[in-house]
Amino acid sequence: MGPLNGVRVIEIAGIGPAPFCAMLLADMGADVIRVERANAPQTGFALDSRFEVLNRGRRSIALDLKSDQGVQVLKQLVEKADILFEGYRPGVMERLGLGPADCWEINPKLVYGRMTGFGQEGPLAGAAGHDINYIALTGALDAIGAKGGPPIPPLNLVGDFGGGGMLLAMGLLAAYIEARNSGKGQVVDAAMVDGAALLLAGIFGLKAAGLWGKPRGENLLDGGAPWYGVYETADGKHVALGAIEPRFYSEFLSLAGIDPATLPGQHDEARWPELREALEQAMRRLTLDEWRERLEGTDACFAPILSMDDAPAHPHMAERNSFVTLDGVLQPAPAPRFSRTPSSVRKPPPKPGQHTEEILADWGVAVEQVA
Repeated sequence: MGPLNGVRVIEIAGIGPAPFCAMLLADMGADVIRVERANAPQTGFALDSRFEVLNRGRRSIALDLKSDQGVQVLKQLVEKADILFEGYRPGVMERLGLGPADCWEINPKLVYGRMTGFGQEGPLAGAAGHDINYIALTGALDAIGAKGGPPIPPLNLVGDFGGGGMLLAMGLLAAYIEARNSGKGQVVDAAMVDGAALLLAGIFGLKAAGLWGKPRGENLLDGGAPWYGVYETADGKHVALGAIEPRFYSEFLSLAGIDPATLPGQHDEARWPELREALEQAMRRLTLDEWRERLEGTDACFAPILSMDDAPAHPHMAERNSFVTLDGVLQPAPAPRFSRTPSSVRKPPPKPGQHTEEILADWGVAVEQVA
């Protein structure tokens, strides 16, 4: 049933990081109710519901939150909930009469999550933005890209999902545990600028130690080090090499048939361009499949760079069932894994409002109020 079986969660529908958080909680067994705004304008991309993978595992109710009746119905759900979270700009929920103070009058133990880009206060708190804008402010975007080139957006993984939805889920669960002991809820202010900055903690440590700070593409983990980067093979495909530790680097050279005596030292930074050129020439000697036969599964810290089409069929990913198919849509399986209370994808993504009457009945709201 999942480790969060029995936990009741209200998700005020939005896009991006908040739905990702809701997906994580639903995969872990929480009863997550997605509250859609009746007659709300279309946001994001117009997709058939089955392709809205971030919405999987939960039920949907449609409410007019601009009407007193809609607000009152939601408040009855709040009375039964453990967690509520929303992704509006600061002040929107208060104007609807559904801010933290309003909800705590009904349910003092409610954990109230707020997912925003810039946070609940600060000069930019009320501004619109997306992942690329938030990670731009933190230094993360500036650090990603090829030497001599512009910053490259890392999809929307750093702000929306890593620094946003995942940290919101962690914060909600921490506050939920605390509320069980104290009897009091609290606000979890999850701002993507804070979360993306936090993901840089290790890099800031390297910077303070003088081990980071060169221009983009010239540092240890951004492609600057020849033994941590991407190489083209004889058939025009690519591999990832991450042989940081000396013993792993030695293993790579040995298995690749490269004589270390012909190369500059691994950490001779002045000769890194020379070392990179030598490794580039060596990697172009064989095809991707030939390198896989030599290096995959060894301590050379090697991996083929697979497309999203190829990744699910890789033997390791396939044996671990790292991807699942639901309603004809291939998608990542729940993570992390639990030994005794495994997560699962229990429901396909719902159509907006699909479960309105079912939810109200399950959560004890008088059905005659639906009309």
